[in-house]
Amino acid sequence: MLGMGTKSAAPAAELIKDSTEATFMADVVDASREVPVIVDFWATWCGPCKTLGPMLEDAVTKARGKVRMVKVDVDQNQRLAQTLARQGLPLQSIPTVVAFWEGRVADMFQGALPASEIKAFVDRVAQLAGDGGVAEALEAAEALLADGAAVDAAQAFATVLGQEPENATAYSGLVRAHVALGDLDQAEAVLNGAPAGISASPEIEAAFAQIELARQAAKAGPVGELRASVSEDPDNSQARFDLALALHSSGDVQGAVDELLELFRRDREWNDGAARTQLFTIFDSMKPQDPIVLSGRRRLSSMIFA
Repeated sequence: MLGMGTKSAAPAAELIKDSTEATFMADVVDASREVPVIVDFWATWCGPCKTLGPMLEDAVTKARGKVRMVKVDVDQNQRLAQTLARQGLPLQSIPTVVAFWEGRVADMFQGALPASEIKAFVDRVAQLAGDGGVAEALEAAEALLADGAAVDAAQAFATVLGQEPENATAYSGLVRAHVALGDLDQAEAVLNGAPAGISASPEIEAAFAQIELARQAAKAGPVGELRASVSEDPDNSQARFDLALALHSSGDVQGAVDELLELFRRDREWNDGAARTQLFTIFDSMKPQDPIVLSGRRRLSSMIFA
């Protein structure tokens, strides 16, 4: 499990180093049995190398320890370059970038590439060693949250974020843990601090919806009284809407969806389409394949396009 025996991200000095013929076996072949190693074969006279090198270093650094980088100056290590060339590496042309995993060549490219392709290469190589226990850690954190251990779940989700700062699932989980603890301000602060790269992800959008629903739950009225009001006056749109909020806050999601759909059927424009907006908030807070979501969206669509 992540955080229990798993190494944290290595310092930049350990992630990127220069190598020579004397240290190549240890720096690359042996090291690649633990983590993928990317080797940048370069030379001082190589113009493209001066562009590629810093971009490659930046991508490796952002991978946060999932891959390491070794730089080899082919002019200073000619015998090593010749030996590797005889083994099949095309080092006649540089820059040449070679990824090693478990002591063998796993991937490579030659020449300068745009930053997006360099990142894709580094990401692809980093995945050779798996996710470092992230999936297992997320599963354990979700189990803790489901069991009501919100504090422990928050710590577990935070541990994942320590290794993968742009893990949208972990961000969402940390938010849900704070929501479960009743600390909605902290949940919103965590969410607002999410990296821009994942801000539009379904997990982050779901977390925003969950916070909104939690704030609504704090203001929800008693289900019994609201149900009686709707029974007495089925056309009381406000009472039906409030009943839906109360049902959702009590855990009856299907009941809330049913009331909102009925409200939409009766008066879809009431309060600037509040029923449809609330339905979308509920749907966004749940997994897309949840039966309640699938059925609710289908029923809503049938009304909209009837």
